Amino acid sequence: MRRDSKLSGVLHVLLHMAEAPGPMTSEDLGRVMQTNPVVIRRIMAGLRDQQLVSSEKGHGGGWTLSCDFNAVTLRDIYEALGSPEIFAMGNRSESPGCLVEAAVNKALDGAFEDAEALLMARFEGVTLAALSKDFHEAMVKQGRRIDLGAVHEH
Repeated sequence: MRRDSKLSGVLHVLLHMAEAPGPMTSEDLGRVMQTNPVVIRRIMAGLRDQQLVSSEKGHGGGWTLSCDFNAVTLRDIYEALGSPEIFAMGNRSESPGCLVEAAVNKALDGAFEDAEALLMARFEGVTLAALSKDFHEAMVKQGRRIDLGAVHEH
C-alpha cells in the first residue's frame, strides 16, 4: 500500500525554504525533493492560496515564506493541503444491510474518529518553529554552527 507523503514533503520544503537566503525556484525545490518542478508548483499554489508562501515571477523570483513559523502548526499545513485522508482503512460498506456489519462499522468509526482527533491535537501542538528548532539542535550536535537568532524571521 502506498502512503501519502505530501504533508511530510511539504514540511521538508518549508524548512528548506526557511534556510534559504532568498526565493527558491520550483526547479530548486524540485531538486531538493527529487521531484518534478510541476509537482512543486501545484503544491506551492495551494500553500500560496492559504497565504503560507508567496511567489514572484521573473529573474530573481521564486517562492518565499510568508507565514509566521511560530504560529503555523502542522494542522494548518495539513488543512492547506486539503485535509487528505489519514487512514487507508475504512468500512467495507458505508450503508450496510447486515446488522453484523453495522456493528463492525460502529466500532471502527468510533476508533477512527478517536485516532483522528488525537492526531489533529498532536498536529495543533507542533509549530514549524518547533520543527526548525529540532533540525537546528541536530545540526549543532553534529558540530555545525547555526545563527539561531537570524533564522525564520518571517
